[in-house]
Amino acid sequence: MFDSNNKPKGLKRIYLASLNSFKAFKWLYQNESAFRQEILLLLIVIPISFAFDISRLEQITLVLSVVFILLTEIINTAIETVVDRIGLEINPLSGLAKDLGSAAVLISIFIAIAIWLVILI
Repeated sequence: MFDSNNKPKGLKRIYLASLNSFKAFKWLYQNESAFRQEILLLLIVIPISFAFDISRLEQITLVLSVVFILLTEIINTAIETVVDRIGLEINPLSGLAKDLGSAAVLISIFIAIAIWLVILI
């Protein structure tokens, strides 16, 4: 049973949370092709952002728009994982939850495209 009164605190909590986060990033990279593609996109857009005559704030905004896609992908994967944990049988609500997560990723992609267009045009 989980004891909420005996949770790690302070630096130990931060350290343990960091270990869990790195474990999650490793799992994502090994198991989610969309995450790998978005990491590749990020690695491409960072040097590209230096090629334009734009302010540092605009450059950071361009890069962060792609990081936002990664964040949304992580949340989508978390939703899919929880749905699969509950049950693998076909259920309309399970499908809806996964579709909504996917829609969030699509919206984040549209946001990134819009940001790039507004800054560069």
